Amino acid sequence: MTTKTDTQHLIEQCETFGAHNYHPLPIVIEKGEGIWVWDVEGKKYMDMLSAYSALNQGHRHPRIIDALKDQADKLTLASRAFHVESMAAFLEKVTALCEMEMALPMNTGAEAVETAVKMARKWGYEKKGVERDRAEIIVFENNFHGRTTTIVGFSSEESYKEGFGPFAPGFRIIKYGDIKELEAAISKNTVAVLMEPIQGEGGILIPPAGYLEETRALCDKHNVLFMLDEIQTGLARTGRLFAYQHENLKPDVLILGKALGGGVIPVSMVLSSREVMGVFRPGDHGSTFGGFPLACAVGSASIDVLIDENLAARSDELGEYFMTCLRNMNSPHVKEVRGKGLLIGMEIKESSGKARPYCEALMARGLLCKETHDSVVRFAPPLIITKEEIDQAMEHIAEVMK
Repeated sequence: MTTKTDTQHLIEQCETFGAHNYHPLPIVIEKGEGIWVWDVEGKKYMDMLSAYSALNQGHRHPRIIDALKDQADKLTLASRAFHVESMAAFLEKVTALCEMEMALPMNTGAEAVETAVKMARKWGYEKKGVERDRAEIIVFENNFHGRTTTIVGFSSEESYKEGFGPFAPGFRIIKYGDIKELEAAISKNTVAVLMEPIQGEGGILIPPAGYLEETRALCDKHNVLFMLDEIQTGLARTGRLFAYQHENLKPDVLILGKALGGGVIPVSMVLSSREVMGVFRPGDHGSTFGGFPLACAVGSASIDVLIDENLAARSDELGEYFMTCLRNMNSPHVKEVRGKGLLIGMEIKESSGKARPYCEALMARGLLCKETHDSVVRFAPPLIITKEEIDQAMEHIAEVMK
């Protein structure tokens, strides 16, 4: 009988019985704590990916795990057919945190984006007066908002779309960071602009300074909803509670996910004003598990940890330190280091090959990170990481990047 510690056997088992929709690094993780994980053979690794920013609070944060256990001892699911005790306080907490009036809980980030799209279209018809079935939403090249057929239909990445059409109409793709192109794209049928304040999957792409404020102003001018997808950038990842707070603005619609579930269960949220979210009526939209009791308890504890441990300020300070260390390596293979807070991209020069071999070399040294868009190594450790642990990581990164 093959033992549990046989990494190759476990990988082969997954490849045999699981769909091949991912290309993971050749490691099988068994347990995690804080910023660390261990594989099935007992080797320890520093997690530099944080499950794509879903683990901002670290693996198995004690307060979040306790909240999960306490709620599981009382009630796990009732569906939205009934009110549940844990939802009331959670909705009040998350709306206060985001300075919004109403919230609609869902499960995954993609579900939250779909919810925002439906809400924006209905708002356009009922409030703005757009002709029925003519609503248009402006999106951006290199966007990543999820994997549903609607969402991949407005991706500019052809591999996300191949074989999955036909796709829903009503989306216009423009260049990210070009305010003149955005203004030219707005029409009488435009109901919303949907964007990431930093494009994470696109390669940690940051728009020009002031671009978000200019976009906000254009949306105001043309009566268009400004919708920000902060599923990956939100909840302290970029050195602010929300990435839009690097500029002086506030969106009409805020989309959250990932770290809202504390790395424990999927929790997502769409937040907006009463005027916008009020277009939903009973029966318009729903989810059996959206806002279920475990999600509310975990989401509430996840927010408390972010605030009580001041993780936004920690991300801001340590992100600057980490990026300075990466830039000071003067590696012949690095084209650019960019990011905000602890969302960092290290772009590999074209002459130095693709990013994956560097990720594999770092894995061999006990650091787990992942390539994005072939040429970028993404560093996004849990926000509880220390300066000393960054120094420890830098010793290995510097050796690999020689």
